[in-house]
Amino acid sequence: MSIHEPTLQFLFGKMFDELSASYGGVMISIGYRLGLYELIAKAGPVSCDEIAARAGCAERYIREWLGSQVAGGCVAYDPASQTYRLMPEQAAILADPASPTYLAPAWQCVAALWAGEERTLEAFRTGAGVPWGEQDQRMICGSAAFYRGGYAANLIAEWLPALPGVVEKLNAGAVVADIGCGHGYSTLLMAEAFPNSHFIGIDADVGSIAVARQLAAERGLAERVSFSVRDARDLPDAGFDLVCFFDCLHDMGDPVAAAEAGRLALKTDGALLLVEPFARDRLEDNVGPVSRAFYAASTAVCSAHAISERGSHVLGAQAGFSALRAVLEEAGFGKVTLAVETPFNLIIDARA
Repeated sequence: MSIHEPTLQFLFGKMFDELSASYGGVMISIGYRLGLYELIAKAGPVSCDEIAARAGCAERYIREWLGSQVAGGCVAYDPASQTYRLMPEQAAILADPASPTYLAPAWQCVAALWAGEERTLEAFRTGAGVPWGEQDQRMICGSAAFYRGGYAANLIAEWLPALPGVVEKLNAGAVVADIGCGHGYSTLLMAEAFPNSHFIGIDADVGSIAVARQLAAERGLAERVSFSVRDARDLPDAGFDLVCFFDCLHDMGDPVAAAEAGRLALKTDGALLLVEPFARDRLEDNVGPVSRAFYAASTAVCSAHAISERGSHVLGAQAGFSALRAVLEEAGFGKVTLAVETPFNLIIDARA
């Protein structure tokens, strides 16, 4: 079989871009963990010596790191003054935790994937699952930080208003369950926005719940927000007005049972909010950087956890609306609507 040289050169260039990005991701992680991006954003234009002094780091390492950042378009450089700064757009992505486009923590997830490579290889060979709790801790922290920006930008402003009647109930005073809440960022966002309502966050990971409780206390929300370590299928019978699943139902080995538990815990006029990674129903329609990242995470983390639970489903992070609707309908929901879709999420409204 002959090689088509232009195609080979195109693919080689593309793969080298991937290799360069992989090296660059390590450098971004280092900049994030040392606080270098925030330092430059606040101090810039700033010299290499000043960055090293303020960061408490060795100048020679900082200088080489800055070279990688300028080459990759992460930091702006002025040759005349030999100073560095972050443009507002760079800062929004790398230095501002409040920005909806903040991506710096996401490379912690990539580091966790590499750290867990041997475990993933073994899972491939044996078919065994990998529970979420056995992932490198950077996966948990990185995922929580990554999702936080999207939730902060969209949950209160767009997603909840897309569910008829829900905001009115939350303003009046509702009881809400946040299933698979992780560090509780989604729970706390809702609690801060709706001071008349009460919230219960539920997650099976002990460490995540400990972080969520600490955050609730720090924000003065502990009287209206509680967090509990429990299985998604074992909800308190509280008569909820709203039950939420944020980017977690696809991780569960028995999503039907979890969704059914959510339905049974709802009041008769309650709603279930399901937020899942964006995907079309067919593989050929899920091509591009977002789907690629989600499929990769799903391979080593999401599907691996679902397999570990030995349940009825392994939905994966690219299940698509039709598969998710089928799960919800099997769980007894009579009306399932795609309320909103974004480049990263599907927002689904389910009613009994």
